[in-house]
Amino acid sequence: MRFIFHYPETSGLDGDVLDAGPLREIAVAAERSGFDGFSLSEHPVPGARWLANGGHQTLDPFVALGYIAAATEQLRLLTHLAVAPYRNPFLLAKAAATLDKLSGGRVTLGLGTGYQKSEFHALGIDFDERNVLFDETLDTLPLHWSGEPFSYAGKHVNARDVIARPRPVQQPIPVWVGGNSKLTRRRVAERAQGWMPMTGGAQLSATARTPALGTVADLAAAIAELRAAASAAGRSDPIDVLYSYQGDGIEAPAVDADRHREAFAELEKAGVTWIVVSSRTNSNAATLAFLDAFGTTYLS
Repeated sequence: MRFIFHYPETSGLDGDVLDAGPLREIAVAAERSGFDGFSLSEHPVPGARWLANGGHQTLDPFVALGYIAAATEQLRLLTHLAVAPYRNPFLLAKAAATLDKLSGGRVTLGLGTGYQKSEFHALGIDFDERNVLFDETLDTLPLHWSGEPFSYAGKHVNARDVIARPRPVQQPIPVWVGGNSKLTRRRVAERAQGWMPMTGGAQLSATARTPALGTVADLAAAIAELRAAASAAGRSDPIDVLYSYQGDGIEAPAVDADRHREAFAELEKAGVTWIVVSSRTNSNAATLAFLDAFGTTYLS
């Protein structure tokens, strides 16, 4: 089991996106504390009502993770998650390849289809085409990253005898897909390297337009089904599963630690390979204290 620290998100219009602490200092502390990865989400132009009513501020994840890459040595750099339909897939591929090249092969590209209609509209993207756009992205990422000439003809993207260099360090960059739908799991089984189920409860699932997942037993069944489908598709490579752990009291990591250890063990038994946690802190001192306590309690 490996752990990722998700930089605490500032909700609403009050406060600043970096209230939890300077990004460089927090990333360095996460690595020092024993975390294996660091993640950031994105909303380039969210609805004002959504943000005013508890939505969260974001940085551009590729720019910010590039900054973190220069300050750290081993942390995996995860977009948790980038909305694939928001970008031309070749520009998305170039951003990921650039980050992977400069970081020495540390990128995990977490992708989702997106759910905010107002954000799609502001970006000039047809919300109803998001699944077609997502699949074209999955088609074209490995072509771009191959470093060899290729052509591709899709509904939204057409390329004739093009080539992209430099290649990323990883071949391919791991792609993890977020969401709980059967379509998401089919995409993972056939074409991705990881699954990021949404585990924030029924209300969050409704907001994000994805089915609620249910219990850990339900998760275990879904993971087993996904890996069986991958095997049936002729794949032998391992598929990672990232679980967003939000157990009561985890903000004070050293309190009731045995209960959290038992929860982690249950998730590992279910087939989870990575856990992402966040501290929900809004000051540098509190975030650093969380990282130190979590590392001492669970990662030493």
